[in-house]
Amino acid sequence: MSVTPFVHFDSSELPAYLAQASREALDALDFGVIGFDAQGIVRRYNQFEATAAGLPTDKVLGHALFTIVAPCMNNFLVAQRFDDAAADGTVLDDTVPYVLTLRMRPTKVLLRLLATPGAALRYVLVQRAPRGASA
Repeated sequence: MSVTPFVHFDSSELPAYLAQASREALDALDFGVIGFDAQGIVRRYNQFEATAAGLPTDKVLGHALFTIVAPCMNNFLVAQRFDDAAADGTVLDDTVPYVLTLRMRPTKVLLRLLATPGAALRYVLVQRAPRGASA
């Protein structure tokens, strides 16, 4: 029996963990995971995010993150940071407070933006406040 180590949203080991994690391991996390390739196509999407966002996996995988799935993130706060890091060949690991607005009541979240030069995937991680907590 394999035990998935628990990693936190703000863990420094998270980028390496995500690169090797199985689908089941991603689904065990208590925050949203959206992994996308250099063309912006979503390749990984965990169950936590599917449930929280109300977007089933089959409507997300294989689609463009910033134009089809989450156009509310197609701005200088999110999408542009990935573009800039890719153009500069630098590591991106930023956490930003954000308000998700597409297809839902405005929802305060923390987004962690992860990209490493040469890595196959980039990630947007979504941490929602626990019910009843103020963000």
